[in-house]
Amino acid sequence: MHGKEEITNQENNGLMKNITVIGAGTMGNGIAHVMAQKGFKVNLIDAQTTALDKALATIAKNLDRQIAKGFCTEAEKMNTIQNIHCFNEINLGVKEADLVIEAATENSAIKKIIFTAADQYAPAACILASNTSSISIAELAAATQRPGKVIGMHFMNPVPVMKLVEIINGIATDTEVTETIVALTKVLDKIPCVVKDSPGFIANRILMPMINEAIYALSEGVSEAATIDQIMKLGMAHPMGPLQLADYIGLDVCKNILSIMQEGFNDVKYAPCPLLVTMVEAGKLGIKTGEGFYKY
Repeated sequence: MHGKEEITNQENNGLMKNITVIGAGTMGNGIAHVMAQKGFKVNLIDAQTTALDKALATIAKNLDRQIAKGFCTEAEKMNTIQNIHCFNEINLGVKEADLVIEAATENSAIKKIIFTAADQYAPAACILASNTSSISIAELAAATQRPGKVIGMHFMNPVPVMKLVEIINGIATDTEVTETIVALTKVLDKIPCVVKDSPGFIANRILMPMINEAIYALSEGVSEAATIDQIMKLGMAHPMGPLQLADYIGLDVCKNILSIMQEGFNDVKYAPCPLLVTMVEAGKLGIKTGEGFYKY
């Protein structure tokens, strides 16, 4: 569905029209892309103007890919770009928001600062969501005066392609808020899966130990990285092997999520493999630094 039909669909569902995305990195620009493409007015916020410029260039490039595949037209590309407005300050970017989606780095201290600021400047009815992949929604909600309106909205990477949105209810999240976010997710042509607040939720609680075990197998010399990945792709029908996927996610992100789960569950079985820790310390973080388990 495109153009006027999308807006009508939003209105018929009683959904919000103004979305603010905080953080213009890989996940933030992907979320802004899908929201703007569905006709929402999107404010994209990042402290760094260079990050915003890069985000807009990435969105344009990804729209061109959709055009090449017949999933989008030139006119729809222009409409999508025109729906996105960039800001460097939270107070200016959230003042008319119906929904704020925080998509900053996976660091609880940074996220709580963002949530406190968004809570201060956003309208009282605004829902505050986090794209966190592992951090407690209850912890983020505690940084606000509206815990009932705080929820997790964990998109998968790459956002324009992946269908899943893991929706996480905090201990105080209102039922109406969950229902609104589920409805919004469906308007985006995504599939909502609702889970409870728990370290790593479901996606990363299962994925990260698998990646960690693959790293252990590599560090113990059981096999080479390419072979480990090939076994998982061919034997388990995974589209990407765990080590390649770790490079794609970012080894620092994998380490942080495992550490959050280790602390949250107080269980050493989630402790990051020493090889993973060493690689992060060496600055070999995967695709974004040009080298991880593979060279790029």
